Amino acid sequence: MSEATEDILQALYEVIQQRKSADPESSYVSSLYHKGLDKILGKIGEEATETAIAGKAGEVDQVIYETADLWFHSLVLLGYYDLPPQRILDELGRRFGLSGLEEKANRSK
Repeated sequence: MSEATEDILQALYEVIQQRKSADPESSYVSSLYHKGLDKILGKIGEEATETAIAGKAGEVDQVIYETADLWFHSLVLLGYYDLPPQRILDELGRRFGLSGLEEKANRSK
C-alpha cells in the first residue's frame, strides 16, 4: 500500500476522531456517534448493500462512490473503538502472501 494511501486514511481517521466531540447538529460524524453503535453499523450495512448493487449493475463510477462511503463509515466504526486504520493495514500486511483458505484455517485454531 502506498504511503499516500496510508496518509489519507490516517488523516481522515483523525478528522473523524476530532468530530466525535463536535456538535451533532453541525457534524454528520458527531451525529452518528451520538446515535450510537447501532446507527453506525446500520450505515455500514446500508453502504455495503449499495456497493454490492452498484457492482452488480456494473456502474463503475457508482462502485467508486459507494465504496468510498463504505470505507468512510468503516473508519467511523474504527473511531468508535479508537482503532487507528494502521491496525487494519497491519492485519492486511500479515495476510499478504497467504492464500485465503490458509488464512481462514489459521484463524480457527
